[in-house]
Amino acid sequence: MPDRTQLHPGLAAKVRQHLDTLPAQATKGRGAVTNGKSGRFELQQAVSVDDGWMDGRDDEEDSPLTTVLGIDTARKVISYNSSPDIGFDRSVNPFKGCEHGCIYCFARPTHAYLNLSPGLDFETRLFHKPDAPDRLRAELSARGYKPMPITLGINTDAYQPIERKLELTRRLLEVLWEFRHPVTILTKSALVTRDLDILSQMARENLAAIGLSITTLDPALARSMEPRAATPPKRIAAIRQAAEAGVPVMVMSAPVIPGLTCHELEAILEAAREAGATRAGMTLVRLPYEIKDLFQEWLTAHAPDRAARVLSLIRQCRDGKLNDPEFGTRMAGTGPVAEAIQARFRLAVKRLGLDTPRRALDCSKFRVPTAQLSFL
Repeated sequence: MPDRTQLHPGLAAKVRQHLDTLPAQATKGRGAVTNGKSGRFELQQAVSVDDGWMDGRDDEEDSPLTTVLGIDTARKVISYNSSPDIGFDRSVNPFKGCEHGCIYCFARPTHAYLNLSPGLDFETRLFHKPDAPDRLRAELSARGYKPMPITLGINTDAYQPIERKLELTRRLLEVLWEFRHPVTILTKSALVTRDLDILSQMARENLAAIGLSITTLDPALARSMEPRAATPPKRIAAIRQAAEAGVPVMVMSAPVIPGLTCHELEAILEAAREAGATRAGMTLVRLPYEIKDLFQEWLTAHAPDRAARVLSLIRQCRDGKLNDPEFGTRMAGTGPVAEAIQARFRLAVKRLGLDTPRRALDCSKFRVPTAQLSFL
């Protein structure tokens, strides 16, 4: 059984040089192949070393990876941002880490701040905010609060599997509806349809909109790339259910991965439009910090025949690098390959009528409920 051994940074490179000869093995139901290198804030490196002592004992198997849930004791739940290329200024994230396990997830590096790995730890060591609804109610009730649409789950999915049991996101929606506060949701989970009873009421007052993210329509690719997210057909069905319930739905072809999923762009948009989506967006894959190594491990394990080409095309979209953190270009990329993808997206969106202007949600109905109103 592999051992996790703490190494002085000066020795880590030598050990990794040896480990390069050991094939990375994917774990069923998980996106990341390994925990990758130790977090960028750690003083020591942790690596797996096979010392050979288990030779001849093939009946012994590694313990299955289980999900461990911890508590996040944040004092506030509304996070604010001033990013010029994000269409909202505040969000609420009921969870840290995400069991969906999407290998490309831009939120993975946030686990490094917890001295945990952005790799398998991100998918298996999760944190939730059990008092998030009460915290949200207090923040919305604060004197001087000015309402603007809140996006739920932008860092990690608010409808990941543990939400089915915890119902944190549902209770947050109940608070937002009580305050008549506008909300947008971006998810890749069909579980969002569970809350259409609340969302449809909010939508009738122009207080709610949903975005469903679809990366691929290929079930096999989705199973390895985003193993615990809803299957592509279930996401399409969720778009249809939300649209039929009167909730505006946007499809996000995100992220587009050159050489891996980019050929599906038009098919994704067509399927979403047929299901009832009225708007569309796209982003190019981003590989900041530790994600670069985790994504390359995943390619080697799951798509070795395409790995070199995919990485080459990403670099052509990122000025020769695997990531570009600059505002204005980080979402869309630059260069001929990125421009060709953007042109295809624009043409498809126009042809399918998915370019309708965004309808601003109504902030004028916001109210701080009194004790009497809470019984209405």
